[in-house]
Amino acid sequence: MKHLFHPLAQVANLRQLLRWSVLIIPPAILAGSASALFLWSLAHVTRLRWEHPWLLFLLPIGGLLVGLLYHWFGRAAEGGTNLIMDAIHGPGGGVPARMAPLVLIGTLITHLFGGSAGREGTALQMGGALASWFGRLFHIKSASMRVLLLAGVAAGFGSVFGTPLTGAIFAMEVLTIGRIQYDALIPVLIASVVGDLTCSAWGIKHAVYHIQFTDLNTGLLHLDLWLLGKVVVVGAIFGLASLLFSEIAHRLPRLFKRFIPYAPLRPVLGGSIVIAGVYALGTRDYLGIGVTHPEPGVVTILSAFQADGAHPWSWLGKLLFTCVTLGSGFKGGEVTPLFFIGATLGNTLAWIFHAPVDLFAGLGFIAVFAGATNTPLACTVMGIELFGAPHTVYFATACFIAYYFSGHSGIYLSQRLGVPKRHAEDVPADISLREARELSGPLAEAELTRRPRSFPTSASAPNPSSATSLTTKPKIAGTEMGQLRIYLTPAEKVKADGFGSKLNPQPAYQEIIQAAKNDGLFNAIVCSGYHELVDQGEVQTRNPEMPDARRPLCLELVDHKDKLEEFCRKHPNLLQGKALIYQHVEQWSFQDHKLTAVDVVKDEY
Repeated sequence: MKHLFHPLAQVANLRQLLRWSVLIIPPAILAGSASALFLWSLAHVTRLRWEHPWLLFLLPIGGLLVGLLYHWFGRAAEGGTNLIMDAIHGPGGGVPARMAPLVLIGTLITHLFGGSAGREGTALQMGGALASWFGRLFHIKSASMRVLLLAGVAAGFGSVFGTPLTGAIFAMEVLTIGRIQYDALIPVLIASVVGDLTCSAWGIKHAVYHIQFTDLNTGLLHLDLWLLGKVVVVGAIFGLASLLFSEIAHRLPRLFKRFIPYAPLRPVLGGSIVIAGVYALGTRDYLGIGVTHPEPGVVTILSAFQADGAHPWSWLGKLLFTCVTLGSGFKGGEVTPLFFIGATLGNTLAWIFHAPVDLFAGLGFIAVFAGATNTPLACTVMGIELFGAPHTVYFATACFIAYYFSGHSGIYLSQRLGVPKRHAEDVPADISLREARELSGPLAEAELTRRPRSFPTSASAPNPSSATSLTTKPKIAGTEMGQLRIYLTPAEKVKADGFGSKLNPQPAYQEIIQAAKNDGLFNAIVCSGYHELVDQGEVQTRNPEMPDARRPLCLELVDHKDKLEEFCRKHPNLLQGKALIYQHVEQWSFQDHKLTAVDVVKDEY
């Protein structure tokens, strides 16, 4: 027992707590102040839109402004919340400081002219960008930078919704499905609380929600088991609604990109579709943020807690308006629209299941959000912070069931899949939702053919009953290609020409890949080293979980030799002073066989 208490260890813990407090509090204050500025500005532009309905007709022009703003100055900042999550997960060029003003201006333009969007994305991006800027300003090390970014996310979320405990848990839970990042437990709590206090100190007030229903049942476990069964069923429906929103939100941008290659024109079309939708449905209920409205009879989040406060299909209308708005290129968040979708869907389901309207609206409010972000614990706590503790079991049941039925989907494609929701699924560990979506589609069969068991060797005879066994010998066709390897680090920047680019120069590897895309090269990929020897220097070992601006990167470009040579001559500013290694490779493809989709690249050193 004498070893359980170590005074020196406790002193070390206290020192670390003080260190984190000194490091976290300044960016948390910045994030809370940014949220206050955003919420104050959002209230004013929303009021202007209410007072001047004709502003809706300028939505396509507003979309053009947002599109041009990001086209000229956005670059990496267009990655939004996913960029912040990628920066936390692994090495990269960091989060550009310009993300904060860009997303603030873009979101305010969206809401001024009537786009259907939320506010969480703006707060998260501002918090992450300000935390990243603060870390670079004071030369914070890579290991601490990761925690600093998490703190920025927590401060942004906690301050914009007035839910500090939810903000802390959300930041730890949202990164990886099935895992919580406990290494940042104290910093994210400090950041979220300080961010919320700062936002409140600026005089910002948040919407107040009430659930009047009181469960007077005193039976088994002090719960109404019949009501609990209904909550289980509607929880599954909420999860399916989350899945529907996520899928439409990811598919629509592809359609816009397919039909309109020039990015600034996409929100012009999106704004026009929103205007057409308003007049086709004869209502403006689905415009803006949708929390409240001065006119009676308008469907809002607050009205959904009343018996006649929503129409049966209000949730679907908000879903489609939001997906069109954000999918075409307008800026904002998805979470507040998810609150609207969940609350109005809960209102409808309460009528179907003969259940308390305000309770089911509150359950939908948090459960649809839980399914779309894969954060059931944070959403359960949000229910407690917003609605009170008496219905905690119902909150948890709805959120957990919705999380399960939403599948491996979500609004954040950079979210990692740590623990599959169904243990029988053969899903690679720690892949992003973006990669999981690719494996769940037509590429899944091609991915399976890359496994060794698909190609029998002389030691194992083919199994005729196997779907992947080769019934005939495939013909392999080879095509001469070239591979150019470029060695650099995430910290290397490209000398910028324009004023906006000089403020935030981009990482060289991102510029090279974008140039490869613009020039139509066959393939471009960045590989990161964790254990390396560079220029006969010291052998270095780096933590693969931590961002490190000095970690060597190998950028590989694959195409025909003449195209690679032309690429080098065209972009000397990108490649000058870097180690370049060229080698011949051969692209293999199967012919006259069912595996025609499989390409193999063979190195020839």
